[in-house]
Amino acid sequence: MATDALSLSHVDAYYGDSHVLQDVSFALGEARMLGLLGRNGAGKSTCMAVTMGLLPPRQGEVTVFGEPATGQSPEMIAARGVALVPQGRRIFKSLTVRENLMVAARKPENGKHAPWTADTVFAMFPGLNERRNQIAAHLSGGEQQMLAIGRALMGNPRVLLMDEPSEGLAPQIVAEVMATIRKLKESGLSIVLVEQNPKLVFDVADDIVILNSGRVAVVSTPAELSKEGVDLHQHLGIY
Repeated sequence: MATDALSLSHVDAYYGDSHVLQDVSFALGEARMLGLLGRNGAGKSTCMAVTMGLLPPRQGEVTVFGEPATGQSPEMIAARGVALVPQGRRIFKSLTVRENLMVAARKPENGKHAPWTADTVFAMFPGLNERRNQIAAHLSGGEQQMLAIGRALMGNPRVLLMDEPSEGLAPQIVAEVMATIRKLKESGLSIVLVEQNPKLVFDVADDIVILNSGRVAVVSTPAELSKEGVDLHQHLGIY
């Protein structure tokens, strides 16, 4: 029986008195990509915060490859093989490109995948290699996004969480980012891709979860959603 790479089960989470996630459950299969969609404020980033241990849930459970992760520190969850590419990138702007990568370096826990090193990250992102000694604050928005992805990979994760990687980028750069995400999926990584733009997700994801007002509204696949003609405007505010 296959083990889910990541699962959230009946999770309730709050910011103060605001009940942000309400009985949220979904699972990411091993070596699969799950597209997590929803309007602004639907709870997508909160799911990522709960998964990474940045926000403890009031109720529910998070598991990583079948092992409980609820209540563990972000450092412990990272050591278990979960990495986050945060919304807004949040690189260390005063460090060089190479220093940004090295500060996140972690040895892999198992030998399933070839380990990520600075050299393999630079091979995937040649533009970063050319700027390896440049201060990160001087990179373009697209280069900063590539660096944020590369930094996450340096942790040698088994599960990669990507929170709005296309945000604020020009269409050409978005296409480059999505091409990178496809390569990572093909490498066998288990990925949660958080996005507001379903067009970016439907083309690459194996499974789709749509949040609406802190609740899971849809669990399906891109093919099934297209076949069933689900009203995305109702859930996402788009046509």
